[in-house]
Amino acid sequence: MRQKLITLRGEKTVTAVAKDIGITRQMLSAIEGGSRTPSLELARKIAKYFESTIEEIFFDSECNEMLQLSILKRNK
Repeated sequence: MRQKLITLRGEKTVTAVAKDIGITRQMLSAIEGGSRTPSLELARKIAKYFESTIEEIFFDSECNEMLQLSILKRNK
């Protein structure tokens, strides 16, 4: 997740992106660093800001595979 957010942020500073999203610089830094997990509402705001999806930003491929298997098992 950390690298995805940093890559999406590109040349923009943490301060600028945090301000655009409506959170503190410290909160965005903590999310990028992995010490904080955003709420679902905040994850949606971040995904919308970057014109992406929550899954693309906050889940890696291994996690997505595990989630998909879990859903498949539940639906059997």
